[in-house]
Amino acid sequence: MTGNNNEFGREQAWQLLTEWTESESLLKHALAVEACVTACGDAEAARLGLIGEDRAAMLELYATTALLHDFDYQRHPTPEEHPFVGVRELDRLGWPLALRTAILGHAQYSGVPRESHLAKVLFACDELAGFLTACALVKPTKAIADVEVRSVRKKMKDKAFARGVNRDDVIQGAAELGVDLDDHIAFCIEAMKKRLPAGALTHQLPQLLTLPVNATPPNTCHSLLLPFLPDAPLHPQSSSPAVYPQP
Repeated sequence: MTGNNNEFGREQAWQLLTEWTESESLLKHALAVEACVTACGDAEAARLGLIGEDRAAMLELYATTALLHDFDYQRHPTPEEHPFVGVRELDRLGWPLALRTAILGHAQYSGVPRESHLAKVLFACDELAGFLTACALVKPTKAIADVEVRSVRKKMKDKAFARGVNRDDVIQGAAELGVDLDDHIAFCIEAMKKRLPAGALTHQLPQLLTLPVNATPPNTCHSLLLPFLPDAPLHPQSSSPAVYPQP
């Protein structure tokens, strides 16, 4: 894996996302998914022993994939168009194949299998990040820090709450990664607490557009990831499971 390609970095992904997307909720969702996906990428990089430019390149791939996974949704929300229109545009612009394939795979109806670690992580974090955001916004503080796994599992059983979130996808995503659902929920809560820019879930559109573009921690992986790292190495394109081990 090579170092960062500034032509296809996080700043460029954020710019493309905001060119195509004006919806506050979609921008907030992109940031929430980015936090979770990048944390999983950080854990994977640590397991592989990646450092320096190799680690930075991997994190940038995970971050940009997450930011762009729904970038065409506001303009092309139908299953006939999303994410196919967006992926064609990404192909035209030269974005990496791994990113485009993962974005196709996050849509169950696309028929594209989720074979890479990145694709599985994006699917596992997409619906869950949206659900965790909903759980945070009903708290008096509107803070992800006040969301607990137990309350998330309880709300998952309430079909009237955040009814747009597909609970089956949340469950299937963790299963495809080979991790316990509660562990995955806890991991993503911590990722959002550590990685989301301040106010990302509550800002209105003008403030969202001025958030720092380099929200991904640049150096060593967060201490929150360390208890979850398995001993066995895992190639990022492997179909093997485990972002972190089951308890």
